[in-house]
Amino acid sequence: MDFMRLLKSIEELLYEVVSWLLFYPLTMWRALRDPDKMMRYANVELSDDVDEQYQDTMSPPMFLLLTLLIVHGLELGFISDRSWVAPSMLASDSNLLIFRAVVFSVFPLLMAVKLLRFRGARIDRATLKPPFYSQCYVAAPFALGVSLAGVVWRVHNSTASVAALLLLVVAIVWYVAVETRWFARNLDLGLGRALLSVVVSVLQGVAAMLIVGTAIALTQAPGT
Repeated sequence: MDFMRLLKSIEELLYEVVSWLLFYPLTMWRALRDPDKMMRYANVELSDDVDEQYQDTMSPPMFLLLTLLIVHGLELGFISDRSWVAPSMLASDSNLLIFRAVVFSVFPLLMAVKLLRFRGARIDRATLKPPFYSQCYVAAPFALGVSLAGVVWRVHNSTASVAALLLLVVAIVWYVAVETRWFARNLDLGLGRALLSVVVSVLQGVAAMLIVGTAIALTQAPGT
């Protein structure tokens, strides 16, 4: 009986993983084509029963995590020089992937918290989940662009450096533009104030990334 249950679990896991081949590019396309609609969709889906949620897309956190996993795979395939990963703690592929997942999850978290604060809503696990999930749908393309820029940059030639810089700029501009429009529409803010709020949140996310990275580097430094 236990063996049959194990087979059933493996069957369900296999189907789930294989279905990503269809639903991941579909979700990415929809997030890029109409990010506002996808963020609204994320909120609506959370009101359904658990088994009925995200039937025609990937769930937002899994979408973000799989995006980082794909970029990590591309990095392993195309970049052999890992000398840029200074701290030994991040030399492990699993640790590096976890670090990136946490870092890029900070951006949707900060945006979600700011949205709740503007609305004057109480911040707890229940109220934070819908805006966080919706923000993951646009954080994934942003994370893809930024991470790919980092991979291209490490090719170490002038053409790749220019391409990496352009990719980074496009990713940041797209993300800021999407978030500014979302803040303006959902909080009845002027574009200027919405843009300022988004830029501040992005800078806070970058600061958090640098702080965490620096802390890891210091804890792994010789003599510590």
